Amino acid sequence: MSPVRLPTTRRCAMYCRKSSDEGLEQTFNSLASQRECARALIQSRRGEGWTALEEVFEDGGYSGGNTDRPGLQQLLQRIDEGGVDVVVVYRLDRLTRSIADFGRLFERLQAKRVDIVSTTESLDTSTAPGRLMVHLLLSFAQYERELASERTRDKIAASKAKGMWMGGN
Repeated sequence: MSPVRLPTTRRCAMYCRKSSDEGLEQTFNSLASQRECARALIQSRRGEGWTALEEVFEDGGYSGGNTDRPGLQQLLQRIDEGGVDVVVVYRLDRLTRSIADFGRLFERLQAKRVDIVSTTESLDTSTAPGRLMVHLLLSFAQYERELASERTRDKIAASKAKGMWMGGN
């Protein structure tokens, strides 16, 4: 009879992001909700060796359109140091809404053998179907971001055409 093999520890980093700073002063806000979901997922996989890192990486009031976010940069530094095995996000678009940025992040994480898991989407980047799904979802996230930008530009142009002041000098 072979010995029972215990699961290896999977150090899980929680990353949370909210685009606007509206409501961040509240005791329970979007970031707190994302943290709760991430902790619950990690706890549910405790039998597989998953354990949450003490530090939570978050960016309140930062767009997902680029990677210039302090919480994300701290997470990437921790990954580069070899301290993370899994990045847990509420939704993939909390990590980034740019396909180009995701490509760079994904390569960086894969080089360190770090997987990405979403609490609300069936994503596990350790499998080929999971990686395909990630790329599909990011395509939709970027499309949504571009549509929002176009709607904003159209609204400003229409307001200007009506002679309405739209801020600035």
